[in-house]
Amino acid sequence: MTDRPKIDAPAMPALAAAWRWWLPPALLTLSLALIFIDPFAGDWDALDYTVLAVKGRPSSMLFGRLLFIFTNHALWRAAHALCGLQPEHAYLLFKYAVVAQSPLATIACWALARELTRDVRAATLGALLVALSPFYVLYSGQAMTEIPSLMWLGAGLTVHLRGLLQQRIRLVLAGAALLGLSMNIREGAMFYGTWLVLGPFICGWQTGRRAVTIVLLSGIIFLVCALGGWAYWFLMNVGGYRHEWYGWLYSLQVESARHPVSFWNLGPLMLYFFIAAPLVLVALPVAAYREWAERGLSPALGLAAAGFLANIMMVFQYSVTVNGRYLLTGLPALAPLAARYFMGAETRRTGSKDRAFVVAALSITLVMVMIGGMLYAVVRPTIESHSDTKEYRERLALLPRDAVVMAGKETVAVTFWRGMGLGEWEAIGTGAGWPGDKLVDVIEHHLRQGRRVFLDADPRWWSTHGWQLEETRAMINLESRFRFRRVSETIYEIRPPDDRTALDAPDLSAKFNVKDSK
Repeated sequence: MTDRPKIDAPAMPALAAAWRWWLPPALLTLSLALIFIDPFAGDWDALDYTVLAVKGRPSSMLFGRLLFIFTNHALWRAAHALCGLQPEHAYLLFKYAVVAQSPLATIACWALARELTRDVRAATLGALLVALSPFYVLYSGQAMTEIPSLMWLGAGLTVHLRGLLQQRIRLVLAGAALLGLSMNIREGAMFYGTWLVLGPFICGWQTGRRAVTIVLLSGIIFLVCALGGWAYWFLMNVGGYRHEWYGWLYSLQVESARHPVSFWNLGPLMLYFFIAAPLVLVALPVAAYREWAERGLSPALGLAAAGFLANIMMVFQYSVTVNGRYLLTGLPALAPLAARYFMGAETRRTGSKDRAFVVAALSITLVMVMIGGMLYAVVRPTIESHSDTKEYRERLALLPRDAVVMAGKETVAVTFWRGMGLGEWEAIGTGAGWPGDKLVDVIEHHLRQGRRVFLDADPRWWSTHGWQLEETRAMINLESRFRFRRVSETIYEIRPPDDRTALDAPDLSAKFNVKDSK
């Protein structure tokens, strides 16, 4: 492969030698993660991951996220054996493992930006654009997949790019493996497959049999690392996994029907894109034009295009309308291009690289703090409500261990604490798990089987707007079909209509003030 011209890639100091540049954003990341750490485990998915990690089973969502779950499973087994850590406290281990990985993810993004820009100042600006993203800050303190996936993604892109620029085939293949592992944590990384195909030629490789062979081999390694574990569990149907996966597929179809994917999803997607990286999104057109004018189709421009594709393709994900965290996927590839543009523009304006760096860094920090502050004011009630799930075990302690529970949005608490082994409760769920018009039939079936059914009518758990309003109306209508026995301030046992001992009236219509509930 000696006939390929090398792209001009001047030697850069080793990562350890450049610590003065990457350490400040890394420490900033760690500080923010600890300041804004979640009061419990995190979003609903975090609770599912915690249960699965303790049990040692992959997620049924998409391709299993095995690397994330089984890494946590290994941590749990070690902590349980060495320290006696109980399952109900495992979420603390997994959450702080993400906190510990957050500065490493920032360092990986810094290394990628330096590889693309060949400038430690621009690399530091790129790392700041990532580390100060509001979604990055929020999910640095949750037991979620976003930060670990970005750590592997940044490392994979850095190693792969270095291999391309230095014509080191082992690094190219190792980078493809790391990228596959990042997809094994968060599936959005699949869209970087375009970079595996086009990146070598953007980096100056000459088209030929050997180059094409290496590209194909990179793709195979990527797919094996990304899907190999999931394929084994699915094809071998380990522990009935295939049935669970088809159950997830059915729930996905139900949710997709409720929130159909359409062109209008582009609106919330671009809004979340702006919140995730306002300066990157605003500067992108000009930065791309300047890069093209000065360097042509450079690695920085090509990789930014792959990152932009990764974000835009999220328009086909129905839940993008409520989950802005997905827009972190393209950020490690997009931030270096914007950082190089900011650095160049300020250098031309001020005439000094050092002055340009200070001005750009302060500007980035100011803008991101403003955007992050506004977002946090909006999401703070939701984050604080996670502590309700943590404390819900106290309400479950009032019920029989095998009770059937209707708890609205706290269905997740029922399934979580059951997964932690504190009971055998069964939940009549919300969303995809809601029985719809068959709610009364489901309750009657449980009562005929001798199961005790309980309703937690706490208004905080039941929404009176949006698509969940129909669930609340159906819950209110139960008052005309059954009798009730009070257990606590908000919890009532649902009894058959002929049970003359159940004389309590929950007065659901007045409590929720929902019109047309009949």
